[in-house]
Amino acid sequence: MGRYSRLRRIQRLDPHKDYEQIFWWLTQYEFPWDYLQGVSVAFLRDYGVPRISQLLDHTQEFERAGQKRYDDTVLIAYEMVREGMDSEHGRATARHLNRIHGRYRIPNEDYLYVLATTVVGPKRWIDRYGWRALSPQETESMALVGRRMGELMGIADLPGDYAGFERLHDDYEKEMFAYDPANRRVAAATLRVITGWFPRPLRPLVARVSLALLDEPLLAALGFRPQPRWLRTAAHRALRARAALVRRLPARPDWLPHRTKPRSYPFGWTLDDLGPHWAHSRPLAPLAEETSPQEQQ
Repeated sequence: MGRYSRLRRIQRLDPHKDYEQIFWWLTQYEFPWDYLQGVSVAFLRDYGVPRISQLLDHTQEFERAGQKRYDDTVLIAYEMVREGMDSEHGRATARHLNRIHGRYRIPNEDYLYVLATTVVGPKRWIDRYGWRALSPQETESMALVGRRMGELMGIADLPGDYAGFERLHDDYEKEMFAYDPANRRVAAATLRVITGWFPRPLRPLVARVSLALLDEPLLAALGFRPQPRWLRTAAHRALRARAALVRRLPARPDWLPHRTKPRSYPFGWTLDDLGPHWAHSRPLAPLAEETSPQEQQ
């Protein structure tokens, strides 16, 4: 398979009908590492909003079990799409996610923003540091997967395309980004998770490089100072060098999708493993579209 063969296959598809197939190819074959980096940045962007970080700080999940909290978030999204979001497994994953969120009173606009970060963050990372930019079909597939996830979660006023998600994302940050001590505590706990993946002597450098890749409005909201220009430039060039190298590698064959290897589950996981321990004490509710209008009132 040529390096751009899968891209040509994607370009022949209709993202409005084939968005799940396109999304699977781009996350499991074309950009598995870059997509996860974009999701990691999305986590950090969420913490720039005091209302969101205060809730996360209150739960103490990142302080007590940060790696599991990180893994569970990634794996729940993976489980929702791996057999199709409208498969029984995909819908069961959505019910489980709603059960976890149902414990908290979260405003719809916060749900919308967090969802938007998972669409806009990976797109912007891949366009900047991926081995090629996303095609229009791939971009819209991410937006439509995000929209369908939002529907299964019962989120209202969902954007219909990528441009809508991007506009929502940027407008919300302009209005809601502000420093709060909880922002820094949750961000620091997440950075400890990320740096923990590396040998101890490298962890201070990894933390500084991670901060060097963040924009100044986000750093200000998190309470971190910008890194020196030389480090920001070095980090950018290193990632662009990696992109140039990956561009010259052969395409991942169809029989070898990316294999998720969460550190919290070295021997595998089931849907019941994901989420906080108290989740299973709460009842499962049907999805909003599985209930009649009378039941929703």
